[in-house]
Amino acid sequence: MESPDKKSKTSILIIYHSQTGNTKKMAEAVAEGAGSIEDTVVILKTAQDATLQDLLSADGLALGTPENFGYMSGMIKDFFDRTFYAGQDRVFRKPYVVFVSAGNDGTGALRSIERIARGYKFKMVYNPVISRGNPTDEDLRQCRELGAVLAAGCQAGIY
Repeated sequence: MESPDKKSKTSILIIYHSQTGNTKKMAEAVAEGAGSIEDTVVILKTAQDATLQDLLSADGLALGTPENFGYMSGMIKDFFDRTFYAGQDRVFRKPYVVFVSAGNDGTGALRSIERIARGYKFKMVYNPVISRGNPTDEDLRQCRELGAVLAAGCQAGIY
């Protein structure tokens, strides 16, 4: 039996889609940041491999997408399509963050994710990271911070 003063592990699910490798680099930086928080388990999955059970069991969620035609990637949308009806009433106020690899300004991809997240009733807990073009060192630093803030807030019970 676990001692009452011992913290349980926090689970952070990072779901992403990447064609050029840019969003994958950002996802790995988010994972590095989340993993820097003690007692955090990081689950890094492509959108096509992520499941409803992954979503339900995670304490926090990070979503990463390239900007495709001013919208989220089709694979991220597919993940939402596969999990929405079965999950929407079971993830109330689940903390989430977003990172976007943009060819333009990234706002269309961000807005599309935010709109669907409102349907799930997720709670955005930190400013999104939008990288334009190849992720810079500063973009990756912000992604690490994004992951660390999400994990630390979940671990502390703030979110």
